[in-house]
Amino acid sequence: MSAPLPPAGPPSEGSTKLTGYQIRLFVFLSVATLFEGYDFFALAQVLDAIQAEFGLDKFQVTALTAFINGGTVVAYLLVRKADRWGRRKVLMATIVGYTLFTLFSGLSTSVWMFAGFQFIARVFLIAEWATSMVIAAEEFPAGRRGMVIGVIQAFSSLGAIFCAGIVPLLLAQAWGWRTVYFVGVIPLLILAFARRNLKETKRFEEQVQGQVEKRSFLDILRGPHRRRVFELGAIWFLTYACTQNAVHFWKIWAKQDNGWDDAQVAKLLTMAAVLSMPMVFGAGKMLDVIGRKKGAAVIYILLAISVVVAYTPGLPPLVLGAALTTAVFGVSAVLAVLNAFTSELFPTDLRGDAFAWTNNLIGRIGYVLSPLLIGVLATRWDSWGAAIKPTAIFPLLALVLIFLFLPETNGKELEETASMGH
Repeated sequence: MSAPLPPAGPPSEGSTKLTGYQIRLFVFLSVATLFEGYDFFALAQVLDAIQAEFGLDKFQVTALTAFINGGTVVAYLLVRKADRWGRRKVLMATIVGYTLFTLFSGLSTSVWMFAGFQFIARVFLIAEWATSMVIAAEEFPAGRRGMVIGVIQAFSSLGAIFCAGIVPLLLAQAWGWRTVYFVGVIPLLILAFARRNLKETKRFEEQVQGQVEKRSFLDILRGPHRRRVFELGAIWFLTYACTQNAVHFWKIWAKQDNGWDDAQVAKLLTMAAVLSMPMVFGAGKMLDVIGRKKGAAVIYILLAISVVVAYTPGLPPLVLGAALTTAVFGVSAVLAVLNAFTSELFPTDLRGDAFAWTNNLIGRIGYVLSPLLIGVLATRWDSWGAAIKPTAIFPLLALVLIFLFLPETNGKELEETASMGH
């Protein structure tokens, strides 16, 4: 990863063969996205330890999660800057910010400090993830775009596997849960060094740079893309209302509702993460073969079913493991679907702003508020499972909106897909 990236070149028209630069960029973005998965699983894995150390009740645990998730909404401010500053500058800024605040999270001495540092870390993390997806969409050929976006997103699950496997060992160390965040800094420092050779995307240079004008907050809603912003925003919202909780609270459910110990939970989480990987890495390829909408149908339906089964107490470990495996797959694979649609359905000069609006401002409201609802219901019903299982309806509603409002974009160049439906 420390070797300089060669100069960027425009994607070959009609070709699906990747250039040397595209291969290096593919690897680079995949490794960067791995840490999104590590962070996602890190909070879920240490949540019970934090709950015990700071004496938090069920609602306080979910309120902490919701507050930290608020950083994903604020990430809007950074993501939309990708249309003005450029993709490269935003990506470089986010890796530095996320590294620092991951370290600070491990140094926290109170739940308030931890919440604040993790909030800011999420701002940088999600801005990095969103910008990576924009770069992936712009720098790779149409025939490979779904596969590339899917594999890059799949590295998030690879990060989850690493986290699931290593956290039980780290929790046993002298620093306990804080060690999880100290370890998370090391590879991020390597990425910060490697990122210095990243080039700006050709599409941004050719279509935007040199004529970039400062836009107001509402500019994208005054043009022909307003309807598409709200359509995709609603789909992101409904998706997150389920996926944010589907895996995040499973460890606490397994221990408190199902009576398992740490070893049993760690074993099943690791197994689920490992077994889901072939499916996760194949999700993007599936989107290129059968199309975005048919692929979405497979992924969203499997996600809904798996959430219900994974939170049903008393089932055999084999059944729970299969459901959790499918849930891990679904949580990752839905992002490949929506990353593709969001990147493909807006022009280059609005792509960052569109991602910021649909994902961060509208979609992440579901990401932030759904844990609070889970906390209220789990406290009232004294059951995590009873609170989380009803969220399985949200992916099905999101799928209905995909089929009602979004065009099929598979195999088409960005210049064509950006004008579809306008």
